[in-house]
Amino acid sequence: MRYIKFFVTCLTLVSVEFYGQDKLENYVQEFSGTDLEIKMIAIPGGEFQMGSSLEEFGHYEDEAPLHKVQIDPFWMASHEITWKLFKLYLERPLNDLPLENKAKDVTIKVDAISGATVPYVDMSLGMGTGDGMPVVNITYLAAQKFCKWLSAKTGYFYRLPTEAEWEYAARAGNQSAYHFGDNPDDLDEYAWFYENSDGHYHAVGSKKPNQWGLYDMHGNVAEWTLDAYSADTYKNREDLTPNPFAVPENEYPHSVRGGSYYDDAEYLRSAARLGSSENWKMRDPQFPKSKWWNTDAQFVGFRIVRDPNPPTETDYEKYWGPITP
Repeated sequence: MRYIKFFVTCLTLVSVEFYGQDKLENYVQEFSGTDLEIKMIAIPGGEFQMGSSLEEFGHYEDEAPLHKVQIDPFWMASHEITWKLFKLYLERPLNDLPLENKAKDVTIKVDAISGATVPYVDMSLGMGTGDGMPVVNITYLAAQKFCKWLSAKTGYFYRLPTEAEWEYAARAGNQSAYHFGDNPDDLDEYAWFYENSDGHYHAVGSKKPNQWGLYDMHGNVAEWTLDAYSADTYKNREDLTPNPFAVPENEYPHSVRGGSYYDDAEYLRSAARLGSSENWKMRDPQFPKSKWWNTDAQFVGFRIVRDPNPPTETDYEKYWGPITP
């Protein structure tokens, strides 16, 4: 049995310069022995204006200047990673189950992937870990290692999205503040945020998707990206920047995108940026503090992408973190 199945959706492409999809198709990553799956959306390559203008509602200085970015085609998960999916990595129930027709983009062994520690308290802080609930309070490292484990299991190269890939996919061809336009009054149809969330996250995919079939790009839980965060990142870019990626050199800060159930409308814009903080572990009683879990970032989760052009093994660390955390 093949554990990749393909599907087709009707998506609208607007107001962006597209090119070279290289015949990428949507597909579903299944997991033998479970009913869990990850729907992967084919994102076309193209160019877009990254950042926001001074006139945009909620504009911040770290979103300037507007600059043109080129993005190669890739796949992105239609939904944020859930607790149940993350527990496949955490508890490893599938490690010994073979995967037929395994791809060969990645040939590392699944048993060689570092395992995260089981959390010592309820890291959902009472918001639930059941069906469809997005995983939260995981560190950047834990999100990286999930991607590495999934890559070893399937043979495909999975990773976190770069900050540029994330914004490009969130916009889905639009240059407005949100993928649906500029009016925050319309957010209720697409996002869980401060005004409608009742102070907690909700099951992924329970609001409308963007034009490319991606759910919760605005709100619900904010999402890790690969990049190091700097307020001056955009000031150092040229007229056209292909596939930018600010490789982190330190534990903090990393760029987080999308806003969450905890945030006001302005922080959910496609261009809005947030840098991670060591304060997200403030209540961790362990010494040293956990490498895998935050205690005060119950608003941060992640989604994954698949790169059709895997890097060489010497560059794996840029995307999956150190071999020995």
